Formats: sequence, C-alpha cells, structure tokens
Amino acid sequence: MTLKEVDSTNNFLKESLSNSKPFPEGTVIMAEHQYAGRGQHQNVWHAQPGKNLTFSLLLMPHFLSPLQQFGLTSAVSLGVYDALHPLLGDALKIKWPNDIYYGNRKLGGMLIENMIQGGQIRNSVIGIGINVNQDNYPETAGSAISVKQILQTDYDLKNILAEICNHIEGWYLKLKAGKTADVRNTYLSRLYRLNELAQYRSNGETFEGRITNVTDTGLLVVERNGSEELYNLKEIEFINT
Repeated sequence: MTLKEVDSTNNFLKESLSNSKPFPEGTVIMAEHQYAGRGQHQNVWHAQPGKNLTFSLLLMPHFLSPLQQFGLTSAVSLGVYDALHPLLGDALKIKWPNDIYYGNRKLGGMLIENMIQGGQIRNSVIGIGINVNQDNYPETAGSAISVKQILQTDYDLKNILAEICNHIEGWYLKLKAGKTADVRNTYLSRLYRLNELAQYRSNGETFEGRITNVTDTGLLVVERNGSEELYNLKEIEFINT
C-alpha cells in the first residue's frame, strides 16, 4: 500500500492493528511523504517528498521470545545491507544497532517496534528509511548521505524496495528456521568499526575503544583500557573525528 502523505508509516500500521484491521504478515506500507518520521532516540528523519524510501513492514515473529528480539534487528539490518551492497560495495556497513552507513555517513536507519503478548512477539512493525535520490540535506541532518550523492544517478524507489523486502524475507526465514548463528555471525562481519580503534563517549567521558562483539541480547561490547565493557543503546555515543 502506498500513501501520499502520512505522519509516520509505523504509526499508521500500529493504529490500524490496534483497530483490528487484519493485515497479513509481510504487509508493506510505503509513504511518498512522511512528515514526522522517527529514528532511535526520537530523532527526526529528514526526507524530501518522493525522493527517498520511507516504509514500514509488518512481521509476526511468534517464534521469538522478547529476549531474542535482537535476532530480528540483525536479520532486518542484513536484508537492507544485502539489497544495497550490489550498488554500493564494501564501504557499506551496519552501524550498531541498525543504521546503514556508507563510510562514516548515514545512508539509512530503522525503528523496530515490537508488540509483546504472552511471552511472545505478537507483531513487529519495522519502519525503514533509506536516502535514495535526495541531493542535499540540512545541516541538522548531520552525516546524512544518499545513494544519488554517492553514485550520481537516480534510482527507482520501488525496485530498491522490492530488493530490500526480498532480502529481509530471506534472512527472516533463516531466523525462523533456527539459523541464529548464521544471522549473528554475518551481522558481526558487516558491523561498522568492528575491531577498529575509535572514539566514543559515555557518561560525559570521551575514550578510545574497540568494538569486539554484540551480545545475543544486543548489547555492544567495547574493549576499553584492556577490559570489555557492555553498552545499551543510550549509553554510548559514536564520535567521528
């Protein structure tokens, strides 16, 4: 389903589900203009109408417990990565937990909202934004970059959307089949800054560290001063030097 304009495709899908509209698993809601898109930490997503991919995907991973939800984050991130890698090559990385980076610049991101019931993930609403054909960004957009800025050509949004959905389905089915080690190991191999010495900030302190792993529950493992520290989403900031 394509909407001309909506505040957020995630909101639209969640409200529809709460009103008992029976969407099947795999439903995709795409917006030509999303005027209140959100990322992690309630960040605003800057997207010019008709230039970028802004969509939400409905999955029903009843086979996962809430403690396993990072497996879904990994599978979805890998699906987006695999769809874009043929265009962009090895400069493409997954920045923990689920941003898509080209070099040190942000190409896309996602917001995964899980609805938990009876010890299972009942529904997962996965909002994805990818910068595709936008030429420029406001200074407030930070390190944003688009496919067009990298390759100097326009791309068909629906073709890229189809590729992303196909690859997400492939990784999702692996997760469903219990191939969690495959999902986990591939996610790690594509991680931004893995085993690289870099600058971070936590609790107001800037330090040098090295990402060595991500735990099964999604905590980032950073080697710092000879010991490994664990960080949750809001506990560490990546610094570009």
